[in-house]
Amino acid sequence: MVLSFNRSSRWSPPDAAHGGEEVASQVRVLLEGIKPERPFLLPALHRIQEELGYVPKEAVPVLASYFNTTPAAIFGVISFYSEIRTEPPPKVEIEWCSGPACLLKGGGKVRTALEAVLGSPMNSALPDGSIGLRLVQCDGTCHLAPLVRIGGRYIGPLGVAEAIELARRLKEGKPP
Repeated sequence: MVLSFNRSSRWSPPDAAHGGEEVASQVRVLLEGIKPERPFLLPALHRIQEELGYVPKEAVPVLASYFNTTPAAIFGVISFYSEIRTEPPPKVEIEWCSGPACLLKGGGKVRTALEAVLGSPMNSALPDGSIGLRLVQCDGTCHLAPLVRIGGRYIGPLGVAEAIELARRLKEGKPP
């Protein structure tokens, strides 16, 4: 598949000097077997994220060409779905539940404590990529509210003191 860009596009081909062409090639391989029709864009994004851990910027022009749309349309879909990443995931990610039960039981204070101890706002990671904090939606584990999830493990009910201790342990490189 050859990428083509019209002159009015703000996008340019992936930068081969920084591994962009290698990523673009990986994305092309991952698109094999997916119909190039818009209803299949979300499954394509999930496949890319499952394989690479995120959807890199180099994937956008490849996807736009494959699905016969614009890079802006692709980015619109990517930015709409909070579960789709555009940056590599941190080594350890704390997923903070924003569901109603967690919020009613003090989840907002847990979030504030985590952000303060980590020194990092929601949906970001420490500069070294070691720990990240990410907002997630309720998945029905309300009996543990308020809770966080780390590596698929649920931790809750969680109070402010426990959240502070958890964040400190993680910053020290200790397991949750």
